[in-house]
Amino acid sequence: MKAMILAAGLGTRMRPLTDHCPKPLLPAGDRPLIAHHLERLAAAGISEVVINVSYRAEQIIAALGDGSDFGVSIAWSREETPLETGGGIRQALPLLGEAPFLLINGDIWCDLDPASLPPLGDDLAHLVLVDNPDHHPAGDFHLDDRGRVHARGEPRLTFAGISLLQPSLVADQAPGAFALAPLLRRAMHAGLVGGHHHRGAWIDVGTPQRLDELDRRLRADRG
Repeated sequence: MKAMILAAGLGTRMRPLTDHCPKPLLPAGDRPLIAHHLERLAAAGISEVVINVSYRAEQIIAALGDGSDFGVSIAWSREETPLETGGGIRQALPLLGEAPFLLINGDIWCDLDPASLPPLGDDLAHLVLVDNPDHHPAGDFHLDDRGRVHARGEPRLTFAGISLLQPSLVADQAPGAFALAPLLRRAMHAGLVGGHHHRGAWIDVGTPQRLDELDRRLRADRG
């Protein structure tokens, strides 16, 4: 299975840290945030990784190269301007192929083992969901007792930014910028989205304060 890491965003919420450094390269612990994803993927046996880049793309490419330092092989999907999540995936499909792939938001940190995710079967997506953090108390989706994900319903959980996707979820969309969430909701309505509740560690590294929280956690874990 291949994986795609989303790394094309402008990082506006992380300013001023991202004025001169793209968010994926901001340090967490003793290495760039995106390096944690690459190392976890390699440990799970996922060696082919697609990364989309736009803002300060050359800095990211220069830092990660072909991925060999992290035990993976990186294919780069360059976006002249950010294409949002759906559009970024759509553009990267020639690099991803036709099999289900793992999608990871570049600005999260999670201790999930990617190898633990179940096969998609007939579903278009499988979402990893977590407890609602303080900064997002309303959550995103409802997970029922059968492991099906719904756009409505209670209680609600937060999308962790990790999912398994069928390429066909976006393949029929026109190229260009578009969001992934409406396509997921349409698939939910059709009963084609599963998920599970991850109860381990997870951080949305969306602000300088939460980056600092992650940095302190990783340094403490390292002793």
